[in-house]
Amino acid sequence: MSDKPHSLVLQLRGLTRDSFIYGIGGLVSRFLAVILLPLYTSYVSPGDYGRIEILMSAMAVAVTLLRGGANFGFIRFYFLDKEPDYRRRLVRTVFWAQMAYSTAGLVLCIVLAHDIAGWFGVTRDGPHLQGSGTSLVIATGVLLWSNVNYAQMTNLFRAEQRSVAFSLATLANIAVTVPLTVILVVVYKEGPLGIIVGNFSGTLVLYVILLAYRHEQLGLEFDRKLLHALNRFGLPLMAAGLALWVTNFGDRLMLSKLLDGPHRLTEVGQYALANKISSAMVLLFTAFQIAWPAFAYSIEDENAAKRAYSYVLTYLMFIAAWVAIALSLFAPWMVHVLAQKHGYWPADSAIPALAYSSVFYAGFTVVTIATGRTQRTQFNWVAAALAAALNFGLNLWLIPAYGMLGAAYATLAAYALLMALRTWNAQKMYPVAYQWRRVVVLLLAAGGLTLAGELLPRSLPLAAGLTLGYPLALGLLGFYLPVERQRLRRLLPAHN
Repeated sequence: MSDKPHSLVLQLRGLTRDSFIYGIGGLVSRFLAVILLPLYTSYVSPGDYGRIEILMSAMAVAVTLLRGGANFGFIRFYFLDKEPDYRRRLVRTVFWAQMAYSTAGLVLCIVLAHDIAGWFGVTRDGPHLQGSGTSLVIATGVLLWSNVNYAQMTNLFRAEQRSVAFSLATLANIAVTVPLTVILVVVYKEGPLGIIVGNFSGTLVLYVILLAYRHEQLGLEFDRKLLHALNRFGLPLMAAGLALWVTNFGDRLMLSKLLDGPHRLTEVGQYALANKISSAMVLLFTAFQIAWPAFAYSIEDENAAKRAYSYVLTYLMFIAAWVAIALSLFAPWMVHVLAQKHGYWPADSAIPALAYSSVFYAGFTVVTIATGRTQRTQFNWVAAALAAALNFGLNLWLIPAYGMLGAAYATLAAYALLMALRTWNAQKMYPVAYQWRRVVVLLLAAGGLTLAGELLPRSLPLAAGLTLGYPLALGLLGFYLPVERQRLRRLLPAHN
């Protein structure tokens, strides 16, 4: 029994190490994205930013469709058999399937570019909008093709648990993408088209390099039965992914359709900025999500796995809630610093709800692992569909009255429901003794501090004090376990 805590600590340290390494690329990417926001918002109007966001939202659902069930099943199936021949056949099958799907998607974007621009309302219909809708759609199609195929190359690094190689590829991608994007937007004044073209440039370059690196693994081999098995496992997850798209991105389209007047795209651009700032949370979860499946499936002992999952849920939601407090309380100053044009400044009102949506998304990513471990994914799409339905209904009700603030609270409600439904279903098939009392305490403490910051006169010292006071507030509420208090005491300076 004495080895269990020690073993758990080692497991969590391993997950933390891999998450950190996986997250280095994302950290640099998000940091540069934040640094470049004042630059982009100076050269791109809120309306053009809204057009980009609408196309990126549409691309998100296309990526989910084109990557198919094989995307969701690849890592799970990689660990089902350690034979080199099996794994090589798996890699090749998924590679060629996704190459075919993404190429078909690119052709459709090129052929139907004008119609797609009209469907999504991104045609140039205002004096402050740059670039034709057709060119933006074609560029988005190339970005779609690049992302689908590049993602599979880096997915293989994840399956191999090669976090350093994954991060090096990500950093190299950034090193090409950022300078080209800046040149296209600032020097050549290409506006939204420059942002999209710059984004796929680095991905294409790295994809070609990874093709050369993996050439021995990517021979002409295709196993239809294996692809069918992958799809049977992954299609419910893909359906869940599509439903999640409604929750994650559908509100941008609904804002553009439900709001009236020439400023509808401006509010979409403001909402896009709020999402970009709250995406500091996404950085945390991107790093975690990349490392989490391989870590979770690699623990073969069921008792050890359940114990690890329990602590991971508590600690991840603790970190997420702390970040949400900071984003919520510092939102007005962040928006003013990062957006040079006054038209973007109302974005700060939507940040708190979006930040706390990500706290529930953190919990959702942990509890969902049970469906993959038991290979019983059928309910995943049902839970996601119910959350999406709630989100859609609330958007219809709230957006006409409250605009982007209504969309933000609809997102928060949907993610809270999604986590609740996934937890209920996962506990039926793979019971884990999660630390629910501690989870409730950390959520209440975070919500209370955020509410205090909203009600009291706004000031930077107050925002900093409330944010830094979160761990202390948890201590006063009895959140920490005895062993955690002992570890915390060791971190404090010794007193003579």
